[in-house]
Amino acid sequence: MTMTTCNTPARTFTKQRPDVFRMIAKIIATQSQRRALRKLDSDALCDLGLTYADAQREAGRPFWDVPATWRR
Repeated sequence: MTMTTCNTPARTFTKQRPDVFRMIAKIIATQSQRRALRKLDSDALCDLGLTYADAQREAGRPFWDVPATWRR
């Protein structure tokens, strides 16, 4: 009796395709956070360590312009 085995390598993907719904949720969250940042008063911005100019610059960034750690 002869026994034959087939060892096929397991498929491993180095990069998974991002989940579309997760990406949309992140886009919505980013825009919401930036709108909220735009509405903060000077005392709240001071608590965060931001100037008015910093907050306006961040709030004006496009939704795709996020830190690399957010893209995972």
